Amino acid sequence: MDKESALKQIADTAYNIGIGAKKHFATYDIVEKTPRGIGFLSMAVGIFALFIDALTAKMLSATFIVLGIVGLYITFYNEKKHQYEQSGTQITQLYNELKALYYRVKSSEKSTFESELSELADIENRFYSASICKQILLSDWYAHYKFFWQHQIDWVNEQKNFKFWRDKVPLTLTISLAVLVLLLVGFLMGNTPVVLKLWECLLSGG
Repeated sequence: MDKESALKQIADTAYNIGIGAKKHFATYDIVEKTPRGIGFLSMAVGIFALFIDALTAKMLSATFIVLGIVGLYITFYNEKKHQYEQSGTQITQLYNELKALYYRVKSSEKSTFESELSELADIENRFYSASICKQILLSDWYAHYKFFWQHQIDWVNEQKNFKFWRDKVPLTLTISLAVLVLLLVGFLMGNTPVVLKLWECLLSGG
């Protein structure tokens, strides 16, 4: 395999491993921080509800019931949350190994890279061994934010040429936002046919 092909393959693997590391950290962050956030918000609203009548509305009460259910769902991951943190750390180390491998290949004058590709395969195998398959809901969205906006990925981008909507924003997030906009338009206009027409235009791309 020539240099350009080797660099591209390393970058492809680095993208998968980098996102994988961030997904583990995202699950850990959500499990660690969300329950405390829900608890603080519930307590704050409860205090303000003592003198603000609007905060005793049924809609707000229902919202906090839903948040309570969310908190209960998150507790299912609580026992293993530190495993996600440890796996994320291990996988990040593999990402850093790939970065070193990438620059080693890039600066090399060799014509073939069999030993480097063997090293790449070994890193991939260690990635699969360190990964935890089950991740919490929304961890993929959070992982994209962590990878593209908080991590050093210039060397991966040399080969991948990331695009904003295609790569940096998860497809499921784009679809969810589109559905939310359609529902909001329908609510504001009170016109179901308009919502259906907008949905048809979205699906047809026009």
